[in-house]
Amino acid sequence: MNAELPPVAPEVVAAAVEQLTSRLRKKLDATIETYATLPVTVDGAVRRVRCGEDAEVTLTPGPSGAVTDAGQAECSCLLAPRCLHRTAVLGAAPVADADTAVETPVPSSKSAPDDAPELTTSQQDTDSGQPSAGPTPAQVAAAAGLWGAAAALLAAGVPGAGAVPQAELLRAAHTARLAGLHRPEAAALRVVRAVRAARARHDGHRLADLVAALRELLLTSGLLAASDPDTALVGTARRGYRPGGGLRVHGVCREPVISATGYGGVVTHVLSDDGRWFSVADVKPGGASRARGAATATVALGSGSVDHAQLSRGGLLISGATLSPDGRLGAGKGVRATPVPGLSWTSGPLAGLFSRPLAEAAVARFAVGAASDPERSGQGAEELIGCDVIVVGANEDHLFVRELAADGEGLLFRLVPASSHPGLAHAANFRRLAARPGLRLRVVGRLDPDRAATLRPLAVGPLPDGAATLRLPAEWAGHADLGYDRLEGAHFPPAEELPAVTGVSALPPDPVAEAPLWRLRRLVEVAVSGGRRAAAEPARNGDRAAGAAALRRSGFRTAADLAEALAAEADRRSRDVFGRTQQADPDGYARAWLAAAVCLSGTERALVEATWRPSAVVG
Repeated sequence: MNAELPPVAPEVVAAAVEQLTSRLRKKLDATIETYATLPVTVDGAVRRVRCGEDAEVTLTPGPSGAVTDAGQAECSCLLAPRCLHRTAVLGAAPVADADTAVETPVPSSKSAPDDAPELTTSQQDTDSGQPSAGPTPAQVAAAAGLWGAAAALLAAGVPGAGAVPQAELLRAAHTARLAGLHRPEAAALRVVRAVRAARARHDGHRLADLVAALRELLLTSGLLAASDPDTALVGTARRGYRPGGGLRVHGVCREPVISATGYGGVVTHVLSDDGRWFSVADVKPGGASRARGAATATVALGSGSVDHAQLSRGGLLISGATLSPDGRLGAGKGVRATPVPGLSWTSGPLAGLFSRPLAEAAVARFAVGAASDPERSGQGAEELIGCDVIVVGANEDHLFVRELAADGEGLLFRLVPASSHPGLAHAANFRRLAARPGLRLRVVGRLDPDRAATLRPLAVGPLPDGAATLRLPAEWAGHADLGYDRLEGAHFPPAEELPAVTGVSALPPDPVAEAPLWRLRRLVEVAVSGGRRAAAEPARNGDRAAGAAALRRSGFRTAADLAEALAAEADRRSRDVFGRTQQADPDGYARAWLAAAVCLSGTERALVEATWRPSAVVG
């Protein structure tokens, strides 16, 4: 992927691949790999790529910053638009999000005009209060198409998931969007991005992310294809803004956003007087450089007299507010916002963040997150967690802290940087915090659902009593945004004022890492990274029985059965009446893999949740 190119809508990429001849399709993967390294000429919003002596591809993104129409991508060669140059450049560009179109408020009146955006199934059910009758025939057909494309990609694995299988999945994702299946569509786009990162061996690629995205895609599309009536499977359009009336919100913190699609910006988290979470986002194409610059960008609400730095430490009185389903505040023409003085973390609804026991707040977040769309994590108005802690030690990139509890010794857990990007301040701030054991802090962050008792902090502040805590400048209004504000030596108390603490003599036990579930995890991940043939190796080499026995000895009997079933299905080969090997059934293999992946995810999540309970002696 070439981050200098603008994002391209899925349907544009899919249509370009479909127009190629079979001979050109065979060359497409190698050509995309070559074109991803070519220099990009920038002329305002236009991007040009020289693909040889007689070919130059020109991309002219629309108002959203993305290429959303086939006419916005042109090539100067004689075969255009059915040429390899144009298709390869489109394939080398990031995949655009589904919500790159201009925001359109959804009318609240029952007598909406004929040209008003149609509500999704889940939105209609929410408005009427009636249970859903299930997905429509068009949605069932679209979900079946997604399932088929995802199953074929899973069987091929990362090595075989080239531009053509990706295009088939992108076409299915576009069909799903037209049918109103927002959650499966978002999962399909995440799968394509993760596959591209894996094939290009990007430094930021994590196989676990690809596994999670593929599990989400197969689970949601499979259930919808079976006419499951759960409206949570359909999801909601993130840009379907609706009237929200009057609001008074108070800034909590800013969070830099750097996405794998080439987008960058900032999300400011705010809290209303009645304790509801909202967010104000400014995320556009630009990557890390834009994420840094957006720290002080003007907030596009009302008169536009407040920037994100001021909002994170101030407040807004909003009239005519518009809200998206995931809690984003919109900037429609009728929105009016007046700056008001902000609240510190010690007063009003913000003080309530730190009054709840950490274990209780964590368990509540796990209960909500179990049914939520992973696409919302870090992008919408996710409820953050606040706690008071004392630093007790450090190891590698994380800190060990203990909760300051009024009734005795609190939980020992980890703080891990929310981002490891070198252009942000997270890593530098963690190094300074790690050098001061005994420091007492207020922390606001989000849970890491994949690591034992781990919190990813977005901001820190001093404790109200002022003892052995941070000494921040007055203009910071009582907290430091870890992604933007850089902590210096003057912000810390002298070393002699810090209380002595008992360090961590040994790493706390991690039930997820220490459980023999790694055997099932390895099989699930190998099936994705290597394809069906790689998943069949345990059955051919005789390792299947040994791995299943180890899981059963530890009490993971269901995991053992599913591991055996996956390996057996991967090795299944049928023959016709003449004894010739037939094409393997991708649906049966996808069902076996999905069952193992869902079991693994649910078991690991239960183990992680247990580490947040007071009786757990883990960190």
